[in-house]
Amino acid sequence: MLKPLLLAACLLATPALVHAQRDHESSLSEGEIEALRDSAYVANDRVLVFVKFLDARSSGIQSLATKPRRPGREEDLHDLYEQFTSIADELDDNLDDLGPRHRDIRKALPKLLAATDRWATALKTPAENEAYSVSRKLALEAVRDLRESATQLIEEQKAWFIAHPPSKDEPANANETKPH
Repeated sequence: MLKPLLLAACLLATPALVHAQRDHESSLSEGEIEALRDSAYVANDRVLVFVKFLDARSSGIQSLATKPRRPGREEDLHDLYEQFTSIADELDDNLDDLGPRHRDIRKALPKLLAATDRWATALKTPAENEAYSVSRKLALEAVRDLRESATQLIEEQKAWFIAHPPSKDEPANANETKPH
């Protein structure tokens, strides 16, 4: 009796997982996915690739808000807010993974922190509209979460690398995983 219930629960959960995966993948172009793959081995680079993607989405939002109004603009803004949130959440997940592993991302974190101010300003540029108000709120929350994560990681990384300095023979990025 328990096995059929577990199987049913797994089958019901699978579409939600597939849908979530599809949402993330649809937020990125093939070129962006490839750039993430290429940056997978150097944590600083990976964070900066995400910053670049979020800069592109926030610039798109700002551009749509400042250009003359056209049909479909609200839907396009909604889609860009959704993409921004998806990418920001993925970056936050990466930070959650990189921090406890003590991957050296000290160079990227101040850039990420500075970018959060830029993004918050850009996301607030379009006038309030019911078509994207929830998406914008979620995107702004994602920026706030990234800011908190980056601020916390800056302090954690500073303390960790003071307590565990690399040896003179060890390269600065020795804790990075090398491709095989």
